[in-house]
Amino acid sequence: MSIIGVTLVLFLLGLVGWLVINANKLGDYFRENVEVRAFLRGDISKKDSTALMESIATKPYVKDYEYVNKETARRKYLENANEDWSKVLDYNPLPNSVNFHLKRDYVNVDSLKKISEDIRQNVYISEVQYPEAVVTNLNKNISRISLGLLVVALIIAVSVIFLIDNTIRLAMFSNRFLIKTMQMVGATRWFIAKPLNLRAIINGAISAAIAIVLVYVVIAAAQKSWPDLSVLNDTGMLIVLFLGLLIIGISITLFSTYRSVLKYLRMKLDELY
Repeated sequence: MSIIGVTLVLFLLGLVGWLVINANKLGDYFRENVEVRAFLRGDISKKDSTALMESIATKPYVKDYEYVNKETARRKYLENANEDWSKVLDYNPLPNSVNFHLKRDYVNVDSLKKISEDIRQNVYISEVQYPEAVVTNLNKNISRISLGLLVVALIIAVSVIFLIDNTIRLAMFSNRFLIKTMQMVGATRWFIAKPLNLRAIINGAISAAIAIVLVYVVIAAAQKSWPDLSVLNDTGMLIVLFLGLLIIGISITLFSTYRSVLKYLRMKLDELY
């Protein structure tokens, strides 16, 4: 029962830890999906379009870019379930454009204004559009979510320590007479504590291993159900998280066991009843 109890709290801590670790990364993913559109002044030659693309590619804030001609723009427009204008117009009113995503550090309102002014300096660019309201709300929500997850993680971490400690103390309560009997026949403190501490280490490791497997299964299932979560894959951070669960499981279990042993060794026989 102690293994099951420790496993459950470590599993919960592992899930929250994974969310906290990936909160900023998920925010960066959303930031880097904000698209800026630079519309061109009519049709330009292939040579000029190549020069324009090379110019934009050298900008330090550009993550990736794409040249979108009128036909491609029309196809994307219709893919968004918009009404076809071909029955009303005999020409394509959509302009050519260069669409690009920004690096995460530049996705804020102030930087976007400077980027817009910089892009408009090109003679081929007539207008620059970006979702200002989306960027403002995105940064606010990411900050709130990150802070909220951090608070939840701290609360759960403290709760985990108390829950594991109480679980082990209850488990050791059933061994109080055995501990006292060994002391009464002359066994040293180290001799009494050694097997119990060893069992605590093994139980803590088993609990952490089970929790790690459960966390991994949940993460894998979530990524299978929502493929976009695959962008959060970070093997290094996941290994750090799993090692943290292992260390926490063993350390708290060992500490609680050793403290319980000392407690019962100091108690009088009558007090055990």
